[in-house]
Amino acid sequence: MNLSVADLRQNYTRAGLTEGDALSDPLEQFKIWLAEAVKAQLLEPNAMTLATVGAGGQPSARIVLLKGFDERGLVFYTNYQSSKGEQLEEKPKAAIAFWWGELERQVRIEGTIEKVAPEESDQYFKSRPLNSQLGAWVSNQSQVIPSREVLEKRFEQLRLEYEGKIIPRPPHWGGYRVMPKQFEFWQGRPSRLHDRLLYRLLEDGSWRIKRLSP
Repeated sequence: MNLSVADLRQNYTRAGLTEGDALSDPLEQFKIWLAEAVKAQLLEPNAMTLATVGAGGQPSARIVLLKGFDERGLVFYTNYQSSKGEQLEEKPKAAIAFWWGELERQVRIEGTIEKVAPEESDQYFKSRPLNSQLGAWVSNQSQVIPSREVLEKRFEQLRLEYEGKIIPRPPHWGGYRVMPKQFEFWQGRPSRLHDRLLYRLLEDGSWRIKRLSP
């Protein structure tokens, strides 16, 4: 099959985003767009690309799931000893991006990183399905393993060990909070003349909004 990716095009026509439409608080604007993505029944509307920087300045990106947000920032959970955990320990800054294609929207966020309080990680861990709790113990995330059978055997061992018991949160697993310094809201428009509104955090805690050229 011959596939020409250069010929793949989509003309965006669903909506626009003007300064008059946008809220002054980017977190409130994000809340509205996320709610609309959920209402549209998009697949994994809380999925976001997380970009970090490793040794030598090499960027790295992967998909993680947003699991909470408030005025302090946006929270996701992972293994602290994973590649991204090691990168965030060395350089506690990150960029995240949401892509809601059916709504022709993108949100980009940049900021600094902190670990959430252990109590907050404990609370979320308890809310996870049993098998997901076990999976956090089984996986030495990002480490080389000889086969899938190693994971399955370890999972079964732990399932029997913790049967009928409360599974504690692994000390190497917990949450990170992205504390935004910048938001960009992108709405697709016809003729590639897209709307891009950039919010930047000022020293007094307020946000400045500017329009960017597409």
